[in-house]
Amino acid sequence: MTPTLDNAPGWRWAPAWVLAFVALWPAPGYAEGVMVLGALAAIVRLLLARFRGTAALLSGPTWALTSVLFFAYWMPEVVSSLDALDQGRALRESLVDLRYLPFLWLVAAAVGDARGRRITFGGLAAIVGVWTLDALLQAVSGTSPLFWSLDAVKRAISGEPMCTPAAVDAVDRLSGVLGPCNLKLGIVLASLSPFLLYAAGRRFGFAGWLLAAAAAGIVVMLAGARASWITYGLVLVFSGWRLFGWKKLIGVFAFGAIALAVLAFSSPQVRDRIERTTQALAEEDGGVDTALSGRGRIWSAAACMVREHPINGVGARGFREAFPHCDPRAGQTPAWGVGPALHAHQIVLEILSETGFIGLLLWLAGAAMAWHAWRYADAASRERARPAMLALCVTVFPFNTHLAFYSTFWGGLTLMLAALYAGSLLARGDR
Repeated sequence: MTPTLDNAPGWRWAPAWVLAFVALWPAPGYAEGVMVLGALAAIVRLLLARFRGTAALLSGPTWALTSVLFFAYWMPEVVSSLDALDQGRALRESLVDLRYLPFLWLVAAAVGDARGRRITFGGLAAIVGVWTLDALLQAVSGTSPLFWSLDAVKRAISGEPMCTPAAVDAVDRLSGVLGPCNLKLGIVLASLSPFLLYAAGRRFGFAGWLLAAAAAGIVVMLAGARASWITYGLVLVFSGWRLFGWKKLIGVFAFGAIALAVLAFSSPQVRDRIERTTQALAEEDGGVDTALSGRGRIWSAAACMVREHPINGVGARGFREAFPHCDPRAGQTPAWGVGPALHAHQIVLEILSETGFIGLLLWLAGAAMAWHAWRYADAASRERARPAMLALCVTVFPFNTHLAFYSTFWGGLTLMLAALYAGSLLARGDR
Protein backbone atom coordinates (compact mmCIF):
# COMPACT_ATOMS: atom_id res chain seq x y z
CA MET A 1 0.00 0.00 0.00
CA THR A 2 1.26 3.49 -0.79
CA PRO A 3 2.17 5.30 2.42
CA THR A 4 -0.10 8.23 3.22
CA LEU A 5 0.33 11.12 5.55
CA ASP A 6 -2.58 10.01 7.72
CA ASN A 7 -1.12 6.55 8.38
CA ALA A 8 2.64 6.96 7.89
CA PRO A 9 4.73 6.21 11.00
CA GLY A 10 6.77 9.36 10.31
CA TRP A 11 3.81 11.49 11.34
CA ARG A 12 3.20 9.93 14.74
CA TRP A 13 4.66 13.06 16.38
CA ALA A 14 2.00 15.31 14.82
CA PRO A 15 -0.54 15.10 17.71
CA ALA A 16 2.10 16.18 20.24
CA TRP A 17 3.00 19.15 18.05
CA VAL A 18 -0.62 20.28 17.82
CA LEU A 19 -1.10 19.97 21.58
CA ALA A 20 2.10 21.91 22.23
CA PHE A 21 0.80 24.70 20.01
CA VAL A 22 -2.43 24.96 22.02
CA ALA A 23 -0.80 24.54 25.44
CA LEU A 24 1.55 27.45 24.69
CA TRP A 25 -1.21 29.96 23.89
CA PRO A 26 -0.57 31.71 27.24
CA ALA A 27 2.86 32.56 25.77
CA PRO A 28 1.86 33.71 22.24
CA GLY A 29 5.41 34.12 20.95
CA TYR A 30 6.34 30.54 21.79
CA ALA A 31 3.07 29.22 20.37
CA GLU A 32 3.76 31.07 17.12
CA GLY A 33 7.24 29.57 17.04
CA VAL A 34 5.88 26.06 17.50
CA MET A 35 3.37 26.65 14.71
CA VAL A 36 6.07 27.90 12.31
CA LEU A 37 8.40 25.01 13.17
CA GLY A 38 5.52 22.59 12.65
CA ALA A 39 4.84 24.10 9.23
CA LEU A 40 8.51 23.77 8.28
CA ALA A 41 8.61 20.18 9.56
CA ALA A 42 5.53 19.37 7.49
CA ILE A 43 7.14 20.82 4.35
CA VAL A 44 10.35 18.84 4.92
CA ARG A 45 8.39 15.64 5.57
CA LEU A 46 6.32 16.13 2.43
CA LEU A 47 9.39 16.81 0.30
CA LEU A 48 11.20 13.75 1.62
CA ALA A 49 8.19 11.57 0.93
CA ARG A 50 7.93 13.02 -2.57
CA PHE A 51 11.59 12.33 -3.36
CA ARG A 52 11.07 8.75 -2.22
CA GLY A 53 8.35 8.35 -4.81
CA THR A 54 5.27 8.38 -2.58
CA ALA A 55 2.74 10.60 -4.30
CA ALA A 56 -0.23 10.03 -2.01
CA LEU A 57 0.81 12.09 1.00
CA LEU A 58 -2.73 12.81 2.20
CA SER A 59 -5.91 11.01 1.41
CA GLY A 60 -7.39 12.81 -1.59
CA PRO A 61 -10.50 14.19 0.15
CA THR A 62 -8.51 15.32 3.22
CA TRP A 63 -5.92 17.07 1.09
CA ALA A 64 -8.61 18.78 -0.99
CA LEU A 65 -10.83 19.95 1.86
CA THR A 66 -7.97 21.18 4.04
CA SER A 67 -6.49 23.14 1.15
CA VAL A 68 -9.85 24.54 0.08
CA LEU A 69 -10.62 25.78 3.59
CA PHE A 70 -7.21 27.44 3.76
CA PHE A 71 -7.61 29.19 0.41
CA ALA A 72 -11.13 30.32 1.35
CA TYR A 73 -9.44 32.14 4.24
CA TRP A 74 -6.28 33.27 2.46
CA MET A 75 -7.44 34.32 -1.02
CA PRO A 76 -9.60 37.19 0.33
CA GLU A 77 -6.44 38.57 1.95
CA VAL A 78 -4.61 38.50 -1.37
CA VAL A 79 -7.45 40.10 -3.32
CA SER A 80 -7.95 42.81 -0.69
CA SER A 81 -4.26 43.74 -0.73
CA LEU A 82 -4.36 44.91 -4.36
CA ASP A 83 -5.63 48.38 -3.42
CA ALA A 84 -5.65 48.25 0.38
CA LEU A 85 -5.38 51.45 2.40
CA ASP A 86 -2.16 50.07 3.88
CA GLN A 87 -1.00 48.03 0.92
CA GLY A 88 2.39 47.13 2.40
CA ARG A 89 0.89 45.66 5.53
CA ALA A 90 -1.85 43.82 3.61
CA LEU A 91 0.68 42.21 1.26
CA ARG A 92 2.93 41.30 4.18
CA GLU A 93 0.01 39.69 6.05
CA SER A 94 -0.89 37.68 2.95
CA LEU A 95 2.65 36.37 2.52
CA VAL A 96 3.13 35.58 6.20
CA ASP A 97 -0.17 33.69 6.40
CA LEU A 98 1.03 31.20 3.79
CA ARG A 99 2.68 29.43 6.73
CA TYR A 100 -0.75 28.20 7.78
CA LEU A 101 -1.15 25.85 4.81
CA PRO A 102 1.53 23.26 5.71
CA PHE A 103 0.56 23.60 9.36
CA LEU A 104 -3.03 22.70 8.47
CA TRP A 105 -1.77 19.60 6.68
CA LEU A 106 0.13 18.73 9.86
CA VAL A 107 -3.00 19.22 12.00
CA ALA A 108 -5.05 17.09 9.59
CA ALA A 109 -2.37 14.39 9.82
CA ALA A 110 -2.56 14.47 13.61
CA VAL A 111 -6.15 13.17 13.53
CA GLY A 112 -5.76 10.95 10.48
CA ASP A 113 -6.03 7.67 12.39
CA ALA A 114 -7.62 6.35 15.58
CA ARG A 115 -4.44 6.74 17.63
CA GLY A 116 -3.90 10.31 16.49
CA ARG A 117 -7.51 11.31 17.20
CA ARG A 118 -7.40 9.70 20.63
CA ILE A 119 -4.25 11.61 21.57
CA THR A 120 -5.23 14.92 19.95
CA PHE A 121 -8.87 15.12 21.02
CA GLY A 122 -8.08 13.65 24.44
CA GLY A 123 -5.19 16.08 24.86
CA LEU A 124 -7.37 19.05 23.93
CA ALA A 125 -9.98 17.90 26.45
CA ALA A 126 -7.26 17.63 29.11
CA ILE A 127 -5.94 21.13 28.35
CA VAL A 128 -9.42 22.63 28.56
CA GLY A 129 -10.06 20.75 31.80
CA VAL A 130 -6.82 21.92 33.41
CA TRP A 131 -7.42 25.53 32.34
CA THR A 132 -10.95 25.31 33.75
CA LEU A 133 -9.78 24.02 37.13
CA ASP A 134 -7.07 26.68 37.22
CA ALA A 135 -9.65 29.41 36.56
CA LEU A 136 -11.92 28.04 39.29
CA LEU A 137 -9.00 28.24 41.70
CA GLN A 138 -8.49 31.84 40.63
CA ALA A 139 -12.17 32.55 41.29
CA VAL A 140 -11.75 31.22 44.83
CA SER A 141 -8.27 32.48 45.72
CA GLY A 142 -7.82 35.46 43.43
CA THR A 143 -4.73 33.99 41.72
CA SER A 144 -4.34 31.67 38.76
CA PRO A 145 -1.71 29.07 39.75
CA LEU A 146 -0.76 28.43 36.13
CA PHE A 147 -0.37 32.09 35.22
CA TRP A 148 1.52 32.74 38.49
CA SER A 149 3.94 29.93 37.55
CA LEU A 150 4.43 31.25 34.01
CA ASP A 151 4.95 34.75 35.34
CA ALA A 152 7.56 33.49 37.81
CA VAL A 153 9.43 31.75 35.00
CA LYS A 154 9.27 34.91 32.87
CA ARG A 155 10.62 37.03 35.72
CA ALA A 156 13.44 34.57 36.35
CA ILE A 157 14.47 34.57 32.69
CA SER A 158 14.07 38.20 31.69
CA GLY A 159 13.41 40.08 34.91
CA GLU A 160 10.14 41.38 33.48
CA PRO A 161 6.59 40.29 34.37
CA MET A 162 4.22 38.90 31.78
CA CYS A 163 1.80 41.74 32.49
CA THR A 164 2.22 45.25 33.87
CA PRO A 165 0.87 46.01 37.37
CA ALA A 166 -1.49 48.62 35.91
CA ALA A 167 -3.09 46.03 33.64
CA VAL A 168 -3.41 43.59 36.52
CA ASP A 169 -5.17 46.18 38.67
CA ALA A 170 -7.56 47.11 35.86
CA VAL A 171 -8.88 43.57 35.30
CA ASP A 172 -12.56 43.16 36.15
CA ARG A 173 -13.03 39.56 35.10
CA LEU A 174 -11.55 36.07 35.38
CA SER A 175 -8.39 35.87 33.28
CA GLY A 176 -7.03 32.41 34.11
CA VAL A 177 -3.91 31.02 32.52
CA LEU A 178 -3.98 33.55 29.68
CA GLY A 179 -3.40 36.36 32.13
CA PRO A 180 -4.79 39.85 32.69
CA CYS A 181 -3.12 41.21 29.54
CA ASN A 182 -4.87 38.66 27.33
CA LEU A 183 -8.53 38.56 28.39
CA LYS A 184 -9.67 35.84 26.00
CA LEU A 185 -10.18 32.99 28.47
CA GLY A 186 -13.98 32.85 28.15
CA ILE A 187 -14.16 32.75 24.38
CA VAL A 188 -11.23 30.31 24.07
CA LEU A 189 -12.75 27.86 26.57
CA ALA A 190 -16.17 28.20 24.94
CA SER A 191 -14.77 27.38 21.48
CA LEU A 192 -12.71 24.42 22.71
CA SER A 193 -15.32 23.10 25.19
CA PRO A 194 -16.79 20.50 22.77
CA PHE A 195 -13.62 18.43 23.18
CA LEU A 196 -14.02 18.44 26.98
CA LEU A 197 -17.78 17.80 27.01
CA TYR A 198 -17.75 14.98 24.45
CA ALA A 199 -14.84 13.29 26.24
CA ALA A 200 -16.55 13.59 29.62
CA GLY A 201 -19.90 12.41 28.25
CA ARG A 202 -18.51 9.37 26.49
CA ARG A 203 -16.31 8.31 29.40
CA PHE A 204 -18.50 9.12 32.40
CA GLY A 205 -22.00 9.43 30.95
CA PHE A 206 -24.49 12.16 31.78
CA ALA A 207 -23.01 12.84 35.22
CA GLY A 208 -19.56 13.42 33.78
CA TRP A 209 -20.90 15.68 31.03
CA LEU A 210 -22.97 17.66 33.54
CA LEU A 211 -20.03 18.16 35.92
CA ALA A 212 -17.72 19.26 33.10
CA ALA A 213 -20.42 21.53 31.66
CA ALA A 214 -21.05 23.17 35.02
CA ALA A 215 -17.35 23.77 35.73
CA ALA A 216 -16.63 25.20 32.29
CA GLY A 217 -19.86 27.20 32.35
CA ILE A 218 -18.95 28.93 35.61
CA VAL A 219 -15.58 29.94 34.17
CA VAL A 220 -17.12 31.17 30.91
CA MET A 221 -19.62 33.29 32.84
CA LEU A 222 -17.02 34.77 35.20
CA ALA A 223 -14.61 35.44 32.33
CA GLY A 224 -17.13 38.06 31.29
CA ALA A 225 -17.20 38.03 27.49
CA ARG A 226 -20.86 37.89 26.46
CA ALA A 227 -19.91 36.50 23.05
CA SER A 228 -18.57 33.44 24.88
CA TRP A 229 -21.93 33.01 26.64
CA ILE A 230 -23.64 32.58 23.26
CA THR A 231 -20.87 30.30 22.00
CA TYR A 232 -21.03 28.11 25.09
CA GLY A 233 -24.83 28.00 25.03
CA LEU A 234 -24.67 26.58 21.50
CA VAL A 235 -22.14 23.98 22.62
CA LEU A 236 -24.41 22.87 25.47
CA VAL A 237 -27.44 22.61 23.19
CA PHE A 238 -25.86 20.55 20.46
CA SER A 239 -23.55 18.37 22.54
CA GLY A 240 -26.16 17.67 25.22
CA TRP A 241 -28.95 16.98 22.74
CA ARG A 242 -26.77 14.64 20.71
CA LEU A 243 -25.48 12.68 23.69
CA PHE A 244 -28.52 12.58 26.01
CA GLY A 245 -31.66 13.94 24.30
CA TRP A 246 -33.92 16.93 24.88
CA LYS A 247 -35.50 15.91 28.20
CA LYS A 248 -32.25 15.89 30.15
CA LEU A 249 -31.08 18.97 28.27
CA ILE A 250 -34.13 20.97 29.40
CA GLY A 251 -33.27 20.08 32.99
CA VAL A 252 -29.69 21.24 32.40
CA PHE A 253 -30.84 24.64 31.15
CA ALA A 254 -33.24 25.02 34.07
CA PHE A 255 -30.32 24.39 36.40
CA GLY A 256 -28.22 26.81 34.33
CA ALA A 257 -30.81 29.57 34.71
CA ILE A 258 -30.70 29.16 38.49
CA ALA A 259 -26.89 29.19 38.44
CA LEU A 260 -26.91 32.36 36.30
CA ALA A 261 -29.20 34.07 38.79
CA VAL A 262 -26.87 33.10 41.65
CA LEU A 263 -23.83 34.39 39.73
CA ALA A 264 -25.61 37.62 38.87
CA PHE A 265 -26.37 38.12 42.55
CA SER A 266 -22.90 37.23 43.82
CA SER A 267 -20.63 38.56 41.04
CA PRO A 268 -20.64 42.31 40.27
CA GLN A 269 -18.94 41.64 36.92
CA VAL A 270 -21.63 39.20 35.74
CA ARG A 271 -24.38 41.49 37.05
CA ASP A 272 -22.88 44.48 35.21
CA ARG A 273 -22.80 42.63 31.91
CA ILE A 274 -26.37 41.42 32.29
CA GLU A 275 -27.53 44.96 33.07
CA ARG A 276 -25.69 46.33 30.04
CA THR A 277 -27.27 43.67 27.85
CA THR A 278 -30.76 44.67 28.99
CA GLN A 279 -30.00 48.23 27.90
CA ALA A 280 -30.38 47.04 24.32
CA LEU A 281 -34.13 47.21 24.98
CA ALA A 282 -33.96 50.73 26.34
CA GLU A 283 -35.64 53.47 24.35
CA GLU A 284 -33.11 56.18 25.04
CA ASP A 285 -30.61 57.01 22.33
CA GLY A 286 -27.41 55.01 22.53
CA GLY A 287 -28.89 52.17 24.59
CA VAL A 288 -27.95 49.48 22.10
CA ASP A 289 -24.44 50.85 21.65
CA THR A 290 -23.92 51.01 25.42
CA ALA A 291 -25.18 47.45 25.81
CA LEU A 292 -22.76 46.30 23.13
CA SER A 293 -19.77 48.14 24.63
CA GLY A 294 -19.51 50.51 21.69
CA ARG A 295 -19.87 47.87 19.00
CA GLY A 296 -22.88 49.66 17.47
CA ARG A 297 -20.51 52.50 16.60
CA ILE A 298 -17.97 50.04 15.21
CA TRP A 299 -20.57 48.27 13.10
CA SER A 300 -21.77 51.58 11.66
CA ALA A 301 -18.20 52.32 10.64
CA ALA A 302 -17.89 48.84 9.10
CA ALA A 303 -21.05 49.45 7.05
CA CYS A 304 -19.50 52.70 5.81
CA MET A 305 -16.38 50.80 4.68
CA VAL A 306 -18.53 48.27 2.86
CA ARG A 307 -20.35 51.07 1.00
CA GLU A 308 -17.12 52.79 0.00
CA HIS A 309 -15.09 49.64 -0.79
CA PRO A 310 -17.66 46.98 -1.75
CA ILE A 311 -15.53 44.90 -4.14
CA ASN A 312 -12.47 43.91 -2.13
CA GLY A 313 -12.68 45.98 1.05
CA VAL A 314 -10.15 48.20 2.78
CA GLY A 315 -7.59 45.41 3.13
CA ALA A 316 -7.09 42.64 5.65
CA ARG A 317 -6.23 44.19 9.03
CA GLY A 318 -6.87 47.63 7.53
CA PHE A 319 -9.91 48.38 9.68
CA ARG A 320 -7.98 50.63 12.07
CA GLU A 321 -6.74 52.82 9.20
CA ALA A 322 -10.22 53.20 7.71
CA PHE A 323 -12.05 53.70 11.00
CA PRO A 324 -11.36 57.44 11.58
CA HIS A 325 -12.84 58.32 8.18
CA CYS A 326 -15.97 56.22 8.78
CA ASP A 327 -16.43 56.86 12.50
CA PRO A 328 -20.05 58.08 12.90
CA ARG A 329 -19.17 59.86 16.18
CA ALA A 330 -15.78 61.32 15.38
CA GLY A 331 -14.46 63.41 18.23
CA GLN A 332 -16.39 61.57 20.95
CA THR A 333 -14.51 59.30 23.35
CA PRO A 334 -15.43 55.70 22.46
CA ALA A 335 -16.67 53.14 24.97
CA TRP A 336 -13.47 51.10 24.61
CA GLY A 337 -11.18 54.01 25.56
CA VAL A 338 -8.80 55.85 23.27
CA GLY A 339 -7.74 55.11 19.71
CA PRO A 340 -9.55 53.65 16.69
CA ALA A 341 -11.38 50.33 16.64
CA LEU A 342 -9.04 47.58 15.49
CA HIS A 343 -11.55 45.27 13.81
CA ALA A 344 -15.28 44.89 13.18
CA HIS A 345 -16.01 42.49 16.11
CA GLN A 346 -18.37 40.49 13.86
CA ILE A 347 -17.32 37.90 11.29
CA VAL A 348 -19.57 38.96 8.39
CA LEU A 349 -18.80 42.65 8.84
CA GLU A 350 -15.10 41.91 9.21
CA ILE A 351 -15.03 39.95 5.96
CA LEU A 352 -17.12 42.52 4.07
CA SER A 353 -15.30 45.60 5.36
CA GLU A 354 -11.77 44.22 5.01
CA THR A 355 -12.09 41.92 1.97
CA GLY A 356 -15.35 43.00 0.30
CA PHE A 357 -17.97 40.89 -1.42
CA ILE A 358 -15.24 38.90 -3.18
CA GLY A 359 -13.97 37.84 0.22
CA LEU A 360 -17.45 36.97 1.45
CA LEU A 361 -18.10 34.79 -1.61
CA LEU A 362 -14.82 32.95 -1.06
CA TRP A 363 -15.64 32.34 2.62
CA LEU A 364 -19.10 31.08 1.66
CA ALA A 365 -17.54 28.77 -0.93
CA GLY A 366 -15.33 27.28 1.78
CA ALA A 367 -18.32 26.85 4.10
CA ALA A 368 -20.26 25.15 1.29
CA MET A 369 -17.43 22.69 0.70
CA ALA A 370 -17.23 21.91 4.43
CA TRP A 371 -21.00 21.29 4.53
CA HIS A 372 -20.82 19.19 1.35
CA ALA A 373 -18.16 16.96 2.95
CA TRP A 374 -20.29 16.54 6.08
CA ARG A 375 -23.46 15.82 4.14
CA TYR A 376 -21.95 13.00 2.11
CA ALA A 377 -19.83 11.46 4.88
CA ASP A 378 -20.99 8.21 6.46
CA ALA A 379 -22.26 8.00 10.02
CA ALA A 380 -18.97 6.74 11.48
CA SER A 381 -17.03 9.59 9.89
CA ARG A 382 -19.47 12.16 11.24
CA GLU A 383 -19.31 10.70 14.72
CA ARG A 384 -15.53 10.84 14.98
CA ALA A 385 -15.47 14.43 13.61
CA ARG A 386 -18.34 15.74 15.75
CA PRO A 387 -16.28 17.53 18.47
CA ALA A 388 -14.17 19.36 15.88
CA MET A 389 -17.23 20.15 13.76
CA LEU A 390 -19.10 21.65 16.70
CA ALA A 391 -16.06 23.65 17.84
CA LEU A 392 -15.61 25.09 14.35
CA CYS A 393 -19.29 25.91 13.87
CA VAL A 394 -19.75 27.74 17.17
CA THR A 395 -16.52 29.68 16.59
CA VAL A 396 -17.72 31.08 13.25
CA PHE A 397 -21.41 31.31 14.23
CA PRO A 398 -22.46 34.48 12.39
CA PHE A 399 -25.08 35.76 14.87
CA ASN A 400 -22.55 36.68 17.54
CA THR A 401 -19.65 39.03 18.16
CA HIS A 402 -16.13 37.80 17.45
CA LEU A 403 -12.44 38.38 17.79
CA ALA A 404 -10.50 39.30 14.62
CA PHE A 405 -10.33 36.31 12.28
CA TYR A 406 -7.39 37.82 10.41
CA SER A 407 -5.37 38.24 13.60
CA THR A 408 -2.58 35.78 14.36
CA PHE A 409 -4.21 34.31 17.47
CA TRP A 410 -7.84 33.92 16.44
CA GLY A 411 -7.04 33.16 12.81
CA GLY A 412 -4.67 30.40 13.91
CA LEU A 413 -7.26 28.94 16.29
CA THR A 414 -9.98 28.96 13.63
CA LEU A 415 -7.80 27.38 10.95
CA MET A 416 -6.62 24.72 13.41
CA LEU A 417 -10.26 23.78 14.10
CA ALA A 418 -10.93 23.66 10.35
CA ALA A 419 -8.03 21.25 9.86
CA LEU A 420 -9.13 19.08 12.80
CA TYR A 421 -12.57 18.90 11.23
CA ALA A 422 -11.31 18.01 7.75
CA GLY A 423 -8.72 15.54 9.00
CA SER A 424 -11.07 13.65 11.32
CA LEU A 425 -14.06 13.63 8.96
CA LEU A 426 -12.18 12.39 5.90
CA ALA A 427 -9.52 10.22 7.55
CA ARG A 428 -9.07 6.84 5.94
CA GLY A 429 -6.65 5.33 8.40
CA ASP A 430 -9.43 3.28 10.08
CA ARG A 431 -10.81 1.83 6.87
